Parts: sequence; structure tokens; C-alpha cells
Amino acid sequence: MEDALLVFDRVCMRYHQESGETAVLEDFSLSVRRGEFVALLGPSGCGKSTVLSLAAGLLRPDAGRVLLRGQPIQSPPAHMGYMLQRDHLFDWLTVRDNALVGLRVRGKPDAGQLARVDALLESCGLAEFAHAFPGQLSGGMRQRAALVRTLAVEPDFLLLDEPFSALDSQTRIQLADEIKQALAGSDRATILVTHDVSEAISMADRVVVLTHRPARIRSVHRIALEGSPMQRRRDAQFRDYFDRIWKELDVHVQ
Repeated sequence: MEDALLVFDRVCMRYHQESGETAVLEDFSLSVRRGEFVALLGPSGCGKSTVLSLAAGLLRPDAGRVLLRGQPIQSPPAHMGYMLQRDHLFDWLTVRDNALVGLRVRGKPDAGQLARVDALLESCGLAEFAHAFPGQLSGGMRQRAALVRTLAVEPDFLLLDEPFSALDSQTRIQLADEIKQALAGSDRATILVTHDVSEAISMADRVVVLTHRPARIRSVHRIALEGSPMQRRRDAQFRDYFDRIWKELDVHVQ
């Protein structure tokens, strides 16, 4: 794919333990374009999070290649955002200072970067909590703060590893809407790992269904729905996508 930002080229991955070798990915190939949102679905333990760890440069494949802008990923890329299920906020820092952590690791934030963080806090409904501490926030607000921190470094691509799974359903949908709004008009590539079929369909341009471990790509669904995640869920075609993808998952999605 000529305009691909991130490419997995026939990747194989095995975990080596005292008890033996476990194959996690086998002949896994996937390309993600700039501006594209891809969701990964599959049975628990099939290797979805391993795909993100390879893209993040935290693991190296046993065979095949993981390429960013055509070059093998050898270490964590500088312009990458990684958002996890847990927010990993520093409890002794304010919300604003937590949002600035990534920028400060890279040096002293300039006025434009500080203004961007304040604008992100505003857009995520956190402006009035900028000087609060994480312990004073709800779970959804903590994840919003983690999202601001992730976007503050202006990443070229985002890795989202079940970032909503610990939240109630209403907050999950609200956060999904906010993430899509934050990404609107950008050329960032995004990969979301989730167990939630509805979440995948409501957010992604493509939904990739993986097999049992060792994971291969079982099917790819291009989602031709418009609007926000909430608007997509109301679309008449949403149920058709849901039924088709659900039937391909040969274990119950939890």
C-alpha cells in the first residue's frame, strides 16, 4: 500500500518461556494508512495487544517486518501515542501537569504547545479541573486526561489498547465520541484493540477480525458509516455489520 504509514509484513511472533514456545502471531500482514482508524477484534489472548507492542517498538518480531514510513521499527518511535486500559496518571501531579509529561520529557514546552494542551483540556471538558489531582477525578475524567496527554505530543499514529474497558457504557460512548472528534481532520493513523464489537464498528474505518492464537487475519470489514460513534450506532446498517462480525468470532466476546 503506497500511502501506508504503518505496515506489518508477514510478521511471526513467539513468546519463549521455560515451559516452551508459544506462537502468538503467524504470517500477520496489515497496512494502516494516514488518517485511517483500524479496529482489531478477536478471541481473548489471540495476540491483539502483541500487535500494538510490535508497533510501539516494545517487541521485535521473530520473522517478518514492522515498518513505519517504510523503515523497520527498532525502538519506540518518537511521534507515537499509546493509550492503555489504565490511565497511568501520576497522582502527585495536577491534571495539566500530567498532560504535559510527554512534552517535558522531550524538552521545555513552548508557548504554542502549552496553548495546545489548554485547548485539549477545554475540548475534553477538563479546563476547570486543570489544577485538580487525579484522585479527585472520576474514571472517565481520568481517561480524558490520559487522552489529552497522549494527543499533546502530536503523534503521527495512535495505539489504543482497550482504553474504555474499565468504564461504564455511557462513559465509553462519550469518550469514543470525544476521541473521534479529536482525530477529525487529522492524518493520524489509529489502531484500536477492543473486545467490543459495537465499539469497533462505531469508531473504525476498517474492522480486522483475528483468528485464535497464533493470530492470523480472518477477515477485514470496511465500515461505510458516517458521523460520530453515537450517530453510527443509530444507522440502520449498524446491525448488519454487527451480525456479520459477531458470527465470525467463534468464541463469545467478553
